[in-house]
Formats: sequence, C-alpha cells, structure tokens
Amino acid sequence: MSESAVSFWDRALRQFSGTWQELAEAALVRVAGKVRPHLPDDDLVRIRERVAECIAARGGESLARGRAADLGHTYLDLDSRGRQRFLLLLAQEFDIDLAEVEAEAQALLKAADAGTKRALAGSLRDATEAPRHKLFLQFNGLPDGLKFLVDMRADALAFTRQEPIIQRVDDDLRRLLSTWFDVGFLELRRLTWQSPAALLEKLIVYEAVHEIASWDDLKNRLEADRRMFAFIHPNMPEEPLIFVEVALVSGMAGNVQALLDPAAPVGRAENADAAIFYSISNTQKGLAGVSLGDFLIKRVVAELARELPALKTFATLSPMPGFRRWLDGLLESDAPLADLDPGSAVRGELLTALRQGDRDALERWRDPLVALGARYLVREKRGDRPLDPVARFHLANGARVERINWMGDRSAKGLAESAGLMVNYLYRVDDIAANHEAFVTRGKVAASSEARALSRRAAQAAR
Repeated sequence: MSESAVSFWDRALRQFSGTWQELAEAALVRVAGKVRPHLPDDDLVRIRERVAECIAARGGESLARGRAADLGHTYLDLDSRGRQRFLLLLAQEFDIDLAEVEAEAQALLKAADAGTKRALAGSLRDATEAPRHKLFLQFNGLPDGLKFLVDMRADALAFTRQEPIIQRVDDDLRRLLSTWFDVGFLELRRLTWQSPAALLEKLIVYEAVHEIASWDDLKNRLEADRRMFAFIHPNMPEEPLIFVEVALVSGMAGNVQALLDPAAPVGRAENADAAIFYSISNTQKGLAGVSLGDFLIKRVVAELARELPALKTFATLSPMPGFRRWLDGLLESDAPLADLDPGSAVRGELLTALRQGDRDALERWRDPLVALGARYLVREKRGDRPLDPVARFHLANGARVERINWMGDRSAKGLAESAGLMVNYLYRVDDIAANHEAFVTRGKVAASSEARALSRRAAQAAR
C-alpha cells in the first residue's frame, strides 16, 4: 500500500475510533485499565465480560449503545493478533447452543397442534441465532457501524485459514451483510470531478485494475468522454462499494494504454457509439460473496443508453489474470503445442521472453499467443466453469467473449498476468438473459465466431 493510502486509512481510523470513544464516555461507560493490543489472556477475560454485558443489554438503550461503542473502540485499537483472538472468542463462546437447538427441534417434532408448532418454530428459530448476532446489531446501530461490520468481516475472512472456527463469525456476518446490501437499498451514483473530495480520494486508494497514479490521472478519467459510476449505501455515503470506469469512444477499444493516455484529445460523448467498461473495482473486502458487480454493469448500461442514445456497443476491455499462470504451466509441461515441441529451444525462448516481459521478443509469437488466449477463455475449465475469474464473472453476467486483443495492456502488470493480452466481453442487451441462463445451467461459454475459431485452432494444434 502506498504512503498516501496508509495516511488516508490512519486518518479515517482515528476519526472513527474517536467518535465511538465519545459515545462511550457520554453514556458513562468506564472500563478499568486499558486493553493491550495483542489481547493477552487476562485482557481476554475482561473482553468476554464486556461482550456478555452488551448482549444482555441491561440498563437501557443509552447504556447499551455506550457499551457497544466502547467495545467497538477497543476492537479498533487491537493489533492483528488481538483481533484474531477477539473473533475467536465470539466464535467459540457466543455461538449457538446445540443442545438447546436439539431440544427445541425435538419438541417441535412431538407437538400435536398447529398453534404449539408455530410457537415452537419461533423458539427454534431464536435458538439457531448465535448470541453474537445481538452484538452485531448493536454495532450496526452506531455511527459508521455498518462500515465497522464490513471491515470486521474482512478480518474474519483473513483469519479463517489459521483459525477455521472463525468461519462461524464470517457466516453470520455474510448473511447479515447480504441482506443489508441488497441492491434495492443501493444508490447508483455518477462520480464527477465535483463529487466530494473524500469520496474521490477513496477512488485513488481502491482502484484495483489500473492504478490511478495521481489526482491529474483521476481527473483525466472523469473527463467529458469518460464516465464513472459507483454503488453507494445510504449508511456509508462516502464509501463507494464498487465502481466502474467507462470510456465513450468510436468502435471497440482494444488497448487500455490508449484509453488512459492523458495526452489524448477529449472526445464528445454524444459522438461515441461504444461504451467500454475498462475497470471494475470492488472496494470492500468484507463484502466478498455479496453480489454487486453484475447489477452495477446492467444498471450502468441502462443509464448510458438513456443518456446517450447513439451508443450501440457495450463491452468491456478486461484483463485475463490467470492466463500467464496457465500458459507457463503449459510451456513447462510436455503438452504438445504448434511449433513448440517439449524441450525445444523455441519453447524456452518464449518462456524467457514472457518472464522478462520483452514485448519486442513476444511479437514473434503473436498469432499463437492470441489463439492460446482464446482457447484459455473458451475451452479451459475447472469443472464446468472457466479457469479465468474475470471470465467467470462476465459470462455469468450474460456477456460473451468477443475479441482477444494483442498487447491490449503493455504494462508490467499486464505482461506478468496476461502476457499483454486483453479481451472484450460484449454485452448485447437482447442476448444477456439467454447467455446467462446457458452459462449457469449448462456451463456454456458464449463467444463470437472469431473467438471460437481461434480457440479451435489452438486446441487442434495441441493434439
């Protein structure tokens, strides 16, 4: 993370934590002694008592709110080890009581009349809700509490590999967040140079596909022939949940450096016939698994079609982030490839050029690499789904593989991940529903005749 990004998060954390400390003090919540950041055993005992007090919610709303604010403030001050121990405590000691669940279930099965069954069904539902759920609801009621829970879930996701039991906390938070971040609650907002500075600053930090190098770079991406849209939650008004960057151009763009060139003349949006989605960034790790991107693209397509009726083509210019990994494995194996026999010097030369990111040397293999890119996207699967994660997203969303672009991304990242290749996924409004259904139910990859022909050529050469 850059120095500017670190300072940004430091400022946000101080403001966030300070607000909650003020709430706790206003409610006259007092805690004896400061909890140490790594949460050693004696401090963990005190945290257990404070969690139990929050869940019990005794003393009225003001006191309960103050206790939750104090506990949240304490969590924010913990280091990584301390947060892991905090979440482990919630997973182990504030989980559902399986004996109680079994007893309620048995009582329901034995009940004779409908009224008793309904009452017992309610009791069973309550028994299957972990006590920590009440704590999460209290956090959500605090200023910026929703953002706090999103970040807590990000922590839980990070810790589950070391402590699998924390998955229980993650599951609870995922279910809550999936409800609270239903697309019906979200605002689609166009972002411009006049948007709040605090919001624009976060775009620079969050951009995950093509780094925004400076404020001038960001301003270039907000010019008249560009559009940027984000989903915003009303309880997180200055936090873009996911945002997409769009270039309004003539024809289907195949080179991202050309789109990002600050020296390129600014076009007139009303003269464009194509909207190219060249970057989609999820900003909140804690919302992993909560569906946002598919709705965002469809909403933006509809918005642009209304604003600019001359637009006829809606497509992405997307990376192929798993291609190099797959290609390197193929080249290092004994798998037959056209003109690249196992162990041949030519095969070694290609591997060297790829690893050195030598664009001039790679030009020699332009045609076979483009064909292999098509094969990778259209034919290579794990189960009935494409290997490539970006392909899985767009194909499930109803797009089709349209065109493979040679040296579409000449950056070091583009060469390292995709051998410089990029792909256009085409969103044809009339075909989206059918493509989605075929992909979801049968694993069928929608692709243009050109992409299919290239994939067949690469597949035949491998026999």
